[in-house]
Amino acid sequence: MPFTRRRFLATGLATTAGTALIAKPFVARAGTTSAQSFPAIEKLPRLSGQARPFTNEERLARIERAKQLMATNKIDAILIAGGTSGLYFANLPIWNSERLWALVIPAKDKPFVVAPAFEEGRARETLDAGPFGRGAQVLPWQEDESPFTLVGKGLRDRGLATGTLGIDENTKFVFADSIHAANPHLTLVSATPVTAGCRMIKDAHELECMRLASKATLMVYRAVAQSLRAGMTNADVENLVQLGYARIGFPGEASLNIDEFTALPHGSAKPQTLREGSILMLDDGCTVEGYQSDITRTFVLGKPSDKMKKVFDIVKAAQTAALKTARPGIVAGDVDAAARKVIVDAGYGPGFTYFTHRLGHGIGMDGHEWPYFVKNDMFGWDPAPKLKPGMTFSDEPGVYIKGEFGVRLEDELLVTGDGAELLTPQSPSIDDPFAGMTY
Repeated sequence: MPFTRRRFLATGLATTAGTALIAKPFVARAGTTSAQSFPAIEKLPRLSGQARPFTNEERLARIERAKQLMATNKIDAILIAGGTSGLYFANLPIWNSERLWALVIPAKDKPFVVAPAFEEGRARETLDAGPFGRGAQVLPWQEDESPFTLVGKGLRDRGLATGTLGIDENTKFVFADSIHAANPHLTLVSATPVTAGCRMIKDAHELECMRLASKATLMVYRAVAQSLRAGMTNADVENLVQLGYARIGFPGEASLNIDEFTALPHGSAKPQTLREGSILMLDDGCTVEGYQSDITRTFVLGKPSDKMKKVFDIVKAAQTAALKTARPGIVAGDVDAAARKVIVDAGYGPGFTYFTHRLGHGIGMDGHEWPYFVKNDMFGWDPAPKLKPGMTFSDEPGVYIKGEFGVRLEDELLVTGDGAELLTPQSPSIDDPFAGMTY
């Protein structure tokens, strides 16, 4: 993934393990960009060898599930032309420019790809190594030809001259509109019931990757926290985060906000510097075999105030309320309501006054994906989705007091057969955010 989930600016940070951070003056100097300069980071283990790649057999099982959902939703084929679903189903990266690359998966026939003619060799090489092997057809188009008519041709060749084509939500409007104009005999609908219908339920291997990504993120956060000093800037700390992930072996990042900027959920572009007594909010994650972590820890460099402790405890109680509420059959928006009630009842309300965003988002190959912990599910698909085992979300309540500070706690939540669990140890306190970690 490109790590842009909260990138208002290039920043990063973390906290202590065991005791509150004691600030020591920091002076930037040559040689501070290597792990050897920071013992806690140098001691991080290599975790990348624990990640297992996904196989073509696993992808074929996903495709079969997609075909079942096509039948259920009366969709004859789906077209993917952007986003991560091409990787999910076929290990085929489709990052479109102005040229259409499209993967079409029919419910009852062989798939095909529409690709620029000069890219045919690259497309064939990628497809041959993927789950379709040589069974996928490539329809090439020259620069002065329309790729949109080829979409219709591929479908007609498969007996779908007047079929229903599901368009992946990440497909550019200009592509969908042009496909419709070139093929008025086709009925175009959303493919989300198929793509999200598959992707929102994680299997054991997907969860293994997400657990490993979450573990890696917490380990990096803790090591960076142990390396912090008063006087460090956002850029200094981001360097530490990058060093940490380089040691672990996974690509990742983190954004940091300090003091009054923690009251802005996605931060500020203004330069910020650590000082003793600063409250800090560290957010983001890494990727393992395409699967994401997204974790936030809020803590203090030194000693927190009583108000900071009180707000932290309220936010932690809200996160716990969400965890206890989530279970199969519950409407996703009700989990947000349970967490929000804790915060409002504690005096930080009404509604979105202090807890200014939804409780959480689905997470998997994308940092944000269906469904969402909020009433009406962001109005983009099913307005009242019910939780099912295997769904994964961020559980991230927050309280943001403008001009003072904010507190957010974020961990990934997995819906189990009879309830829910967090993929990471819950942050125990603002003084000691990593207590209880066993790795």
